[in-house]
Amino acid sequence: MDEKEFDYMNVIPLVDVMLVLFTIVLMTSTFIASGGIPVELPKASKNYEETSKAQTVAIEKNGGIFLNSTPVTIDKLKDSMKLIGRDMPILIRADKAVSVQAFVDVLDIVKNLGFRKVSLQTQERK
Repeated sequence: MDEKEFDYMNVIPLVDVMLVLFTIVLMTSTFIASGGIPVELPKASKNYEETSKAQTVAIEKNGGIFLNSTPVTIDKLKDSMKLIGRDMPILIRADKAVSVQAFVDVLDIVKNLGFRKVSLQTQERK
């Protein structure tokens, strides 16, 4: 019995599977990166984003404050942030129409608790 040798390996099914997996990863990462709290970010020359392990503090236009998508008051934010390690990155997402006082209140808590890695999320200007 003579067996026929393979001249080539059919990789089309492998490529199809990899493209589907790649599409799923891209769609999932887009939803994760956009965040769940609807804030209109201020514009800057570049868009700097921290890693996904950062603790996120979002400030809505009306002054509502969220810690990792959970609504909190300013006092509850302070108590919750005391439990976080000081080396943990903090990402502040403030709506561009938020009052300066609401932003300063959050920034004051972060500064007084001694966090070292603090960033403000913005949108890139086009």
